[in-house]
Amino acid sequence: NLIFTVLLYLMEQSLKEEPCTMDEIGAFIDDLNTSFFHKPLSFEDCRKLGDFVVGTILSNDGVPMYFSAADYEHGDTVVHHISYVANRIVYLDGDVKRTSYYLTEDGYNLLLGTLEIENNLKLTVHEMLFKMQLERQNYEKAVDSIKDVFNLLRIQLQKIQEAMLQIRRNALNYSVVSYRQLLEDDLATMEQTRKQFLEYEELVRRRIAQMEEEHINVRKLSAEEQENLANLRVIEGYLGRALDEHQRILGSHLDLKALYTRELEGLSQMSLIRRFSLRSELVDPILQHPQRLEDLDLFLRPLLLQAPGKVYQINKAFEIRKARVARRDHEASELLDFDADAWQEEQERRRLQKMEQYESTLHVLLERLLEEKTFCLADLEGISEIGELIPDIQIFKEVMVELIKSREIDVPALRKERSEFIQDAAGFQLHETVLELLDHMDTEIGKRVKKISIQKMDDGRTVVFEGISDPDGNPKAIRCSNIRFSIEFVP
Repeated sequence: NLIFTVLLYLMEQSLKEEPCTMDEIGAFIDDLNTSFFHKPLSFEDCRKLGDFVVGTILSNDGVPMYFSAADYEHGDTVVHHISYVANRIVYLDGDVKRTSYYLTEDGYNLLLGTLEIENNLKLTVHEMLFKMQLERQNYEKAVDSIKDVFNLLRIQLQKIQEAMLQIRRNALNYSVVSYRQLLEDDLATMEQTRKQFLEYEELVRRRIAQMEEEHINVRKLSAEEQENLANLRVIEGYLGRALDEHQRILGSHLDLKALYTRELEGLSQMSLIRRFSLRSELVDPILQHPQRLEDLDLFLRPLLLQAPGKVYQINKAFEIRKARVARRDHEASELLDFDADAWQEEQERRRLQKMEQYESTLHVLLERLLEEKTFCLADLEGISEIGELIPDIQIFKEVMVELIKSREIDVPALRKERSEFIQDAAGFQLHETVLELLDHMDTEIGKRVKKISIQKMDDGRTVVFEGISDPDGNPKAIRCSNIRFSIEFVP
């Protein structure tokens, strides 16, 4: 416990970017001993204990620690250097030279691999590691860090969805403490992610542009530099997806707040219902006065859900009333029956129908792309497959927006990612759908696809698709910008 407590203290000082000398570590251990351990230790003993924990246990008395591990990707054994704590020289009170200790990247990974860090700090630590790796241009490790950040955001979104499901079932089973903790995590996530990740995305784009320009105009990049460029592109893609997750968390956060408020208000209204004992309020009075059985219908009428007697309200006669459309006779006698299983089946049927429409739009685009290698959206005006290209106006709009946001789809990288990670495929996922269509359309050609590029053209041309039916069956015309699609194959 003491070792991990000292590690957490070092982490807090490192996050605050404040000096952490051995005297401060000794004072921290002395406070712990006074409050919790109650051991017969003086301040000097606590200082020596802190020096033993930091110098001997965590730093191995200054001797570098190397460990051999198997590299399964290359089938070889590699040697890893592990260092949990590092130090630097700081000047306190003007000119007093002291040694300050701080956690290294390995130290943060050690704490992240345990349950010692609270949930609201995990995203902060992963983001800080990602920032350090970008500054050091260690792009291979930065890819792993940004994947961890994306997974944390996905977990946070799933927590919100699970909380909403639990509240819908029974709001009383969801405690206010859990609700407060989830909201605090959401606010911390939304506060940290948006601005910082936009800055990281801009930095990564600049570095990609510099390397590509150097590769084209100056010299050919080495194998290591090409690997760094590929890692930067992966990082750029995950940063964009992380920002999308941030937007989804924001929307779900507002939905959760509204849902919990509505459910609690409904439960509070139920508490206003008057309750009584059938024995004392009904049976005993009837046994004492049997003649009251004649008025029993007044008691049973509400229980049988009969309409209460109407009372004329004179104020309603002088209100301005809007015209009401007369209902049909059969609508007045309509019986509503809500079945949870039937509702779930209907929701699943609608989801599958939407997925088929997404796939239909992408199938037409990919089929034309595999045939012609490059084409513009304007080339599809008047095609016979217009119903398959635009099965629904909103679906077509969503697909076009996702394609423009992606700009480039690196198919080999996506295949590798799909083999390494298990992702939630409950909704429409552009990259996953593209991979599935490529696998089913033509296996040989699909395996040779390297990259799909989507570019919004600045020619000022407007593409018009006419004769598209809206959900009510009315013909509509769709106007959209011209987009160029191109594909690149593995040689």
